[in-house]
Amino acid sequence: MITDTGFFNRVFLRHGRKFVLTLPWFWLLLFFAVPFFILLRISVTDMGEGLNPFAPLLTTDNGQFALHLKLSNYVSLLHDADTGWLQTLYTESYLLSLKYALWTTLLCLFFGYPFAYFLARSRPSIRPLLLLMVMLPFWTSFLLRVYAWKGLLTDQGIINHVLIFLGITAEPIQMLYNDVSMLLGMTYVYLPFMVLPLYANLVKLDHRLLEASQDLGATPWQTFWLVTVPLSRSGIVAGSMLVFIPCLGEFVIPSLLGGAENLMIGRVVWDEMFSSNNWPRASALAIAMIIGVVMPLAWYNQRVARQAEQERSA
Repeated sequence: MITDTGFFNRVFLRHGRKFVLTLPWFWLLLFFAVPFFILLRISVTDMGEGLNPFAPLLTTDNGQFALHLKLSNYVSLLHDADTGWLQTLYTESYLLSLKYALWTTLLCLFFGYPFAYFLARSRPSIRPLLLLMVMLPFWTSFLLRVYAWKGLLTDQGIINHVLIFLGITAEPIQMLYNDVSMLLGMTYVYLPFMVLPLYANLVKLDHRLLEASQDLGATPWQTFWLVTVPLSRSGIVAGSMLVFIPCLGEFVIPSLLGGAENLMIGRVVWDEMFSSNNWPRASALAIAMIIGVVMPLAWYNQRVARQAEQERSA
């Protein structure tokens, strides 16, 4: 039986590209856009009217139109109706989340860049083993890894026992429920998200450029700072976004390793939704946080695209 392979090739070439491009868009639409718009609909809902995200926003009653939008959920994020002043709970928790996310990103970059550089310059025979070491924590539950750090840092934990046994301290050191424990746990958890994009960028680096820099008289440090780092900028940006964005809404690590004063925005959203049972305000908080992250990223991507276009035209 003769099969017309040319027909199948023509069909694949005609519709294969459309299928490859449509599948990711369908995935984003189903698992990002639809939940986002449901959350947006709940954020402008009055609790007294129920939480039906598919309820119409515009209704008619005896020829009169009624718009069901409660924008006070967003106003209450900045203005406290009881005191008449600025709402400090949400603004302070958001600023605190920004601080922890920024410090975690910087620490992950500080520790992750040398490891990614060493991984990219290592022998190809041992790279799979080193990559396995980076991805090995993903084989363990995220919650168990955070609980492990809690067992290490507690007053009766392993670290304090070792310090007392060695005579370095006579009493347990308070290492839990403070800024150090928060940053330590978040850096440990999100470090692989910085290492992997950096490695993917550095492993493709053209070593002839490094040799040319050395031939021109540059020192190893000058070659690293003036050649390697600029060429790995895309990896730095990708890794920083992969670390910064989830850190901003982190909930588990602040709850287990942070103290009562380390109230991040993820914990506030949780309290509003499940403790206060105020789903519209919690949804408004989540929408405001998403906008606060997406808008700077969109501005940055537009700037990078404009610079790339100017470089191509030049």
